[in-house]
Amino acid sequence: MAQRVTLIPGDGIGPELAEATRRVLDASGVAFEWEVVEAGEAVIGEYGTPLPDHVLDSIRRNRVAVKGPITTPVGAGFRSVNVALRQALNLYANVRPARSMKGVHSRYDDVDLVIVRENTEDLYAGIEHMVGRDAAESIKIITREASVRIARYAFEYAVANGRRKVTAVHKANIMKLSDGLFLDSCRAVAADYEGRIEFEDRIVDNMCMQLVQKPELYDVLVLPNLYGDIVSDLAAGLVGGLGVAPGANIGTEAAVFEAVHGSAPKYAGQNKANPTALILSGVLLLRHIGRPDAAERVETALRDVVAEGRTVTYDLGGSAGTSQFADAIVERLAVSPVAAS
Repeated sequence: MAQRVTLIPGDGIGPELAEATRRVLDASGVAFEWEVVEAGEAVIGEYGTPLPDHVLDSIRRNRVAVKGPITTPVGAGFRSVNVALRQALNLYANVRPARSMKGVHSRYDDVDLVIVRENTEDLYAGIEHMVGRDAAESIKIITREASVRIARYAFEYAVANGRRKVTAVHKANIMKLSDGLFLDSCRAVAADYEGRIEFEDRIVDNMCMQLVQKPELYDVLVLPNLYGDIVSDLAAGLVGGLGVAPGANIGTEAAVFEAVHGSAPKYAGQNKANPTALILSGVLLLRHIGRPDAAERVETALRDVVAEGRTVTYDLGGSAGTSQFADAIVERLAVSPVAAS
């Protein structure tokens, strides 16, 4: 039976990246059935919202989705569709691997990190208001329930993927109640994995410095929402930038896989954008649905094409278009053996 997946093409360069990713996943050896639904700027006129109810219904029905980048205005207009999706579907875990790739320019050669970010609370809960005319206040929410849940996810991810260590990142030296609660929750969960997974904690500003100086010392990082947002982009910078940074938003009932970069509207329709991040997000989807064999084939094919450097996009030093880059990966997959289901 084919795996049904909701496909949200997105804005700007999103549709081109989504099509490239769809073709690569179709060549993975897994049978997919795609339900294409639109969200973002283009549907506001028709539905009055960038995230119509039927999009959420499709994800709930299929339980997995691939989403292209969607434009989020700065300072005005609608709030982030990404945030709205996470809250509406309770996608509590944001997972952002950052792994060095031969052929992608970086100052580092052997980075292999996984950022696990709590996705539902902290300052991103959106509880804010004006305090008088010239001041605004945002309220930071940290709960034990959400902190334990994300810590448990990080440790279970480490066990399932053969990782060695989980590092909790916080600012509990200053925010003793909120971040203190997060750290206390992580320590409590870590006790259940003693002897199997190493545990440590780092203050967030020191963590940023440590990652720049010696990223090889770290493995899986678990963080509250805001720190996770910042540190995951820092980690992406260690391996070449957001163009090669995949992302997954995981909940108990659904999962959405997305590139974390922007929609780059000025490049829309030009067949220039790099689809690596969204294709790698598709690799995460394959692992999520229990097809690590297909995931390994796709990631290996992608890495081989990038390392070879002949059929890559301009940002990777080549002259290929988005579709030609996907063609090269599909061709690699065609000669790669398919594991028995």
